[in-house]
Amino acid sequence: MVSRLKFNVAKLSGKVVTQISKVGPGGGKNIPGYVFDRVGGHESISELAKDLKIGSVLITGTNGKTTTTTLFIKLMTGDIEFRKSYENNTIHSIATAILNQKGDLGIFEYGIRNLKYGIPDTVQKVIDPIGVVYTTISKEHTAVAGVKNPFSDYYRAKTLLSQGMTRGVIVTNCDDPRTALIGLNKEKDVTINYYGLAIEDIVDDDASPVECPNCGETLDYSMRFLSHRGIYSCKCGFKRPEPNVKLTNVEFNSDNWKLTIVGDIYNYVASKNVQFEVNLTVPPFGIHNIYNTLASITAYATFTPKVDNIKNKVENVFNNLDMSFIPPGRFEVVRCDDKFIGIGQGDNGDATKINARFMEQYVDGPLEFIYTTPDVDEEEIFEDHYDVIKGMNPDHIIVVPGRKSIEKAEEYYEIIKKDFDNCDFYPLPYDPMDERIEKLTQFAKESKYNYIIMTGCGEEQSMWEEIKRNFD
Repeated sequence: MVSRLKFNVAKLSGKVVTQISKVGPGGGKNIPGYVFDRVGGHESISELAKDLKIGSVLITGTNGKTTTTTLFIKLMTGDIEFRKSYENNTIHSIATAILNQKGDLGIFEYGIRNLKYGIPDTVQKVIDPIGVVYTTISKEHTAVAGVKNPFSDYYRAKTLLSQGMTRGVIVTNCDDPRTALIGLNKEKDVTINYYGLAIEDIVDDDASPVECPNCGETLDYSMRFLSHRGIYSCKCGFKRPEPNVKLTNVEFNSDNWKLTIVGDIYNYVASKNVQFEVNLTVPPFGIHNIYNTLASITAYATFTPKVDNIKNKVENVFNNLDMSFIPPGRFEVVRCDDKFIGIGQGDNGDATKINARFMEQYVDGPLEFIYTTPDVDEEEIFEDHYDVIKGMNPDHIIVVPGRKSIEKAEEYYEIIKKDFDNCDFYPLPYDPMDERIEKLTQFAKESKYNYIIMTGCGEEQSMWEEIKRNFD
């Protein structure tokens, strides 16, 4: 237990630093919480978190964290006053939000790369969340701060964010075997609200083997929806749980998609089950955003205090949604004269596949793939990327270093060149970034192809967003 004097000094220090940091870069998202932590320690953050009368909800996963958090916040706005933090995934950004905002509920995005820097078990203990929302878990950056980490450690780090929970609700994707297992293993401790697809209109022809997260054997899929997500089972007895919130119907049109979503889930605030059915008309935003839609609606229906207004609120938000909800740097298709150019980050295989699936809606002719490569010790990511490239079978490929190592990028190029004769390598240095952005923009603008996809590794926001702006 932290002393009241130490806590008050830490709180005053954080408030003072808040005023100073507002004039600097980042708007003080981390610094006040960092100072508060340095002065008062983690015990002070635990004490501070008690200001949230309902508690905190943490959103994590490999892909979709920021989008899901953004949609969750849209849905919750007006139902209750809450504190929030996203696109800045540290315990200090959470502390800053609790310190400087008002509200009884916390909605905090929390990205985790590994155990050392993500400290997920510490975050769970200190923040004591009443909810953890999982989007999906796929192969991420295997090298963090120059150290290569196995995927098993990355997965364990995600698991630890909720493993210590003894109250509340875990919201998790049952179509993803990795996030489903997290839920199944916690059913004895907390309530689990699963979400997933219950349709046959979305089928992925991916046949690549997926390891059972429970026993390590290869999973058997009766249906694949997107990459490793689908309906699966294993001889060890592990299988996909039934979703509490599910997509039951979809109608794909060129200018909009119509979704029917049905839910029967436990609401934490009201301490009772709630049922709903919503009919949504949304932009044609890609299968991955159907999952983000399901995740955000499930989180909202789990934690809103206004349970009687779930249907009206969800339909009002999503029926008035435009593409501005997509976070900066994420994949979008832009028009430039007669060209359709898909641009955005794809730092892991799952993200790149999502980008490819989204781009395929527009492709009606020869395709060029401008590929920005992973770095040293990221061969697993390249393998996943290359599966996507081969699946798209582009007519021309441009290979560019996506990160620091030009030498490693050239190694990846040599592998690609064995299968694709029409392939070029450009050893663009990572810095200066403005020259790099200019050259990548030039590739697309001067291309002889009308359908171009530019994705892979690189700056998660700034580089991709600046390239997109060059086509406005």
